[in-house]
Amino acid sequence: MTSFTWVGGRPSVNFTATLGKRLQGPFERIPAPSDLSRWFRDAGLSDDLVDVSPRSYSQAIELREALYGLFTGTALDVDVVNRWSSRPLPGPRLTPDLTLERPATDASGLLTVLARDAIELLAGPLRERLHMCAADDCSLLFVDESRAGRRRWCSMNKCGARAKMSQYRDGLRTSVNSGRE
Repeated sequence: MTSFTWVGGRPSVNFTATLGKRLQGPFERIPAPSDLSRWFRDAGLSDDLVDVSPRSYSQAIELREALYGLFTGTALDVDVVNRWSSRPLPGPRLTPDLTLERPATDASGLLTVLARDAIELLAGPLRERLHMCAADDCSLLFVDESRAGRRRWCSMNKCGARAKMSQYRDGLRTSVNSGRE
């Protein structure tokens, strides 16, 4: 079972990570409709697994690629995102004990939620904080919500740690080589 990546900081950004290694030989993290259903649940968009038809699955892939293109500025397919965001969607409700109740929704409704999240991000103040990981072998996107706004890697535990280790090794090589002169 494929594991998902949750470094984006927003559901729509995390959704773009369902295609891994985009720049070096892409691999699909949601190769089947059942995987997309699991992603919706694991992303916290649904409490349960939802039925995902082959058509909804194809539409989800189209939306994901439109989102990635908009986020990176490589393709401005706003029509796909706007088509999804304009669909009606039931709102959250309060129960008598004042807890949040999310109405059950289908795959199409969850795609609408993702499109709306992307629009809020792109039209809001965090747009300038949407970045691609600085690691050469990573194409994951993330929203930098750090105080200084200088986050460079999708994850300090993965890409950041590898970069720091590489920098450390380069420093060791430089000091060893300069000591031989």
